[in-house]
Amino acid sequence: MSALTTHVLDTMRGCPAAGMQIELWSISGEARKLIKTVRTNSDGRVDPPLLGGKEMIVGTYELVFGVGDYFSERKFLDRVPVRFNISDANAKYHVPLLVTPWSYSTYRGS
Repeated sequence: MSALTTHVLDTMRGCPAAGMQIELWSISGEARKLIKTVRTNSDGRVDPPLLGGKEMIVGTYELVFGVGDYFSERKFLDRVPVRFNISDANAKYHVPLLVTPWSYSTYRGS
């Protein structure tokens, strides 16, 4: 089933990042369109998928994670953008974020 999903792990505390705000944007050239704003659940995941089925459209997207608000500090990271491409509208895209107040890592998961 085609879908866009994410989850966030708080690697400083060693737990899921519950309650983090995430924005999903569609990017076309210089134009940006906010598709939705969500919060992670107690497992650091977003239910239901951010995009699914007919919502899955080939293009460029950006997830913006509210890291500064989650950690209640903005000494270094505030909002963490992850820009990526959906090149196959029939595929599953999972974009996790592993984060501390000072660093982050992401990858294409399964």
